[in-house]
Amino acid sequence: MKDASPKPAPGKDGAAEREEVLYSPRKKLYVRAVTGVFARWRWALVWLTQIVFYGLPWLTWNNRQAVLFHLTERKFYIFGWVFWPQDVFFLAILLIISAYALFFFTAVAGRLWCGYACPQTVYTEIFMWIEQKIEGDHNKRQKLDQAPMSGRKLAIRSAKYGAWAVVALWTGFTFVAYFSPLSELLHSVATFGFGPWELFWILFYGSFTYLFAGVMREQVCKYMCPYARFQSVMFDPDTLVITYDEARGEPRGTRKKGIDPRTVNKGDCIDCGICVQVCPTGIDIREGLQYECIGCAACIDACDQVMDKMSYPRGLIRYSTENAIKQHWGSKEILGHVMRPRTLLYGAVLALVCVGLLIGLASREPLRVDVIRDRTSLAREVEDGMIENVYRLQVMNMTEAPRAFDFSVSGLDGAKIDGESRIKVGAAATEAVTLRVLVPAESGKPGANELAIDVKAEDDPALKVHEKTTFLFPR
Repeated sequence: MKDASPKPAPGKDGAAEREEVLYSPRKKLYVRAVTGVFARWRWALVWLTQIVFYGLPWLTWNNRQAVLFHLTERKFYIFGWVFWPQDVFFLAILLIISAYALFFFTAVAGRLWCGYACPQTVYTEIFMWIEQKIEGDHNKRQKLDQAPMSGRKLAIRSAKYGAWAVVALWTGFTFVAYFSPLSELLHSVATFGFGPWELFWILFYGSFTYLFAGVMREQVCKYMCPYARFQSVMFDPDTLVITYDEARGEPRGTRKKGIDPRTVNKGDCIDCGICVQVCPTGIDIREGLQYECIGCAACIDACDQVMDKMSYPRGLIRYSTENAIKQHWGSKEILGHVMRPRTLLYGAVLALVCVGLLIGLASREPLRVDVIRDRTSLAREVEDGMIENVYRLQVMNMTEAPRAFDFSVSGLDGAKIDGESRIKVGAAATEAVTLRVLVPAESGKPGANELAIDVKAEDDPALKVHEKTTFLFPR
């Protein structure tokens, strides 16, 4: 990977030159639009991710929002699943899966996430498309920037900024709709009755969408994103990355269409610079792989079109590997090196963790009971020589139907519940109950004795929990 940091020249002049490079103002990029196979893939991912992101809050499931991370209720609803704070284990597993998926796909084919599915890439594509439709192609945008302010320029800029603001605010609204019920948010919009945190996060998320995708763009990838800095540790000589075939392309130079480059002592590269013009981070891929490259493959589409016009073979810039370029491998040899110790290890761990998550979800109990002994009253003797212990139970009904649950105790002879032994719990709700358990004094030894509390659904005997606890007898 090319070291993109500037090299200091000797002496004081070199130090001054280095400082000037490091702190030079940003040169605005006027990215040229490109079409092709990889551009279609990028836009397919844009459509897919945004349909999912904008559409999920509008879906309903069991008369509620299908996907809702309800912070107030401290419950996460994901279609038929309801997750509680006690299910943080699943969140940890999901984060591990995300990390290993990133490692695996990066080791196989470089920065696929950055080039096709990263929100920064996706929203930059959307904002650039809006900009192109309103202001024109890259040449027209550059001329508009250089032109003095006029009524026409003000109108065009206002239309662009207004469209960006609408997309950004709608994005912020949708983001908040994942954490606050959509119906409540829509009512807040209609009545201008936003809660303080909802309004803050809509404006906060919307503002940063506008800033990152509309204003900063490539600066986020080059200077703010940590992934660009540590990606190289996941690359090896067999990782598929976007490469320029230097042996085929050099020496560069212009020539007439249709001329065999070997007859004029030149390579296939005509030095048109279109690969640089279409790059969203403004790099020249012909200088080698650089950390600024996000793997979007726009340069491949652009170069292939130039090769078609020149009647040269495609692939001067292509997905390949370091070993493949050096040893002139074909696609068969490249694919043969995809499955190697690193990718096999990442893939195996990823598969195991995914299987573990599926098993955990499949075996997840729809009823959970927490039993806590009442610390204010350890044990006391009541009428008829019975010993009483008091327990506080937290009954969590994780199903989406209200249910009645019956309590019973076992483990000590003559143990019984004093008072009501049934509780009704709403759908996906929690109820607290105080349980008084009486046991004959002769049924246990002084100190702690094992006792079991059984909770069973009235309408479904298979839905039950057997919780062990201790019963104390006075010494």
